[in-house]
Amino acid sequence: MALINKNEIFDICATFEHFLENSEISPPLAAILALSESIVQSNAGTMFELVQALNDGAGVLKERTSNPISLNAGCELFTAFVTLFPHESDSFAELKLELVRQGRKYAAEAISFRDRIAELTLGFIKDDSVILTHSHSRVVMKALLHAHKTKRISVYVTEARPRGLGLNTYETLTAAGIPCTVVLDSAVAYVIDRVDFVLVGSEAVVESGGLINAVGSNQIAIIAKATHKPFYALAESYKFHRLFPLSQYDLPTHNLNILSFPSLPQRPAGSQAPPSSVPSSSNGGLISASSPRESDRTMTTEQLSRNPDVDYTRPDLISLVFSDVGILTPEGVSQYLVGMFAG
Repeated sequence: MALINKNEIFDICATFEHFLENSEISPPLAAILALSESIVQSNAGTMFELVQALNDGAGVLKERTSNPISLNAGCELFTAFVTLFPHESDSFAELKLELVRQGRKYAAEAISFRDRIAELTLGFIKDDSVILTHSHSRVVMKALLHAHKTKRISVYVTEARPRGLGLNTYETLTAAGIPCTVVLDSAVAYVIDRVDFVLVGSEAVVESGGLINAVGSNQIAIIAKATHKPFYALAESYKFHRLFPLSQYDLPTHNLNILSFPSLPQRPAGSQAPPSSVPSSSNGGLISASSPRESDRTMTTEQLSRNPDVDYTRPDLISLVFSDVGILTPEGVSQYLVGMFAG
């Protein structure tokens, strides 16, 4: 997976984007590979300088990414690995080369983590299961396609607006021969009684055992809990993240613009008020002179920017987390994270 030549000018963001062109590479793995390549170009002569350079590179990636949560998990994991790696090389240059090799090796092996998770998930899927999933997740797709080989399953998938990634899930599952129906995000409570369990992917699983995932995951978990339906999260261990949000507003992606009210221009004194709705003689309904046309009823870029991309689901709403390191309770994720970063 080597990318750059020692004589080239290194751009960590361009390197990160290059690795993301591979559909099998998720942001945490792309971050690990980009940081590995940065070691090739690094002039660091001590471990302190190398760790500082990695932290600087991770900082650049986070600054230039609108949703840095999952890539930050990869950066933390690789930096911790470098810090704890046994220094048995004869020279620091040799140590740096070994760290690069280990980073590339881990990323190559980590792609197979989804296969392990799919196999673990298979044991919880019975014949004729009806599954609800949200948005589009590589690991969930792997699990569903794997289950389809030996089980009869049907899948409801949410639209996952505003990006509508659920439609990608629908197309892939339908092409594979899995009965699949797209559900409006607002219709989850309507369909939940027909569902056996919910299966979602993850941007990150945090120290509390909670889940950060595509916006809408939290409300699905709340509905599943209220109707006594299992809510399962699938997450590769490189998405385990040392973060402890207590609410939606503690997420790194939250800013003051999200869900804020736009400031309206002041109306000049003496000007008329906007036109009000008046009865329609044709159908008895209400119409307005300023009512938008059907074609105009889409969110503007500004309106979209005021909405979150991800949300946080509390651990008490999550039944189990399926990972390459095993099937964990949310509490088990917390314990694993402590051990992972304690060396």
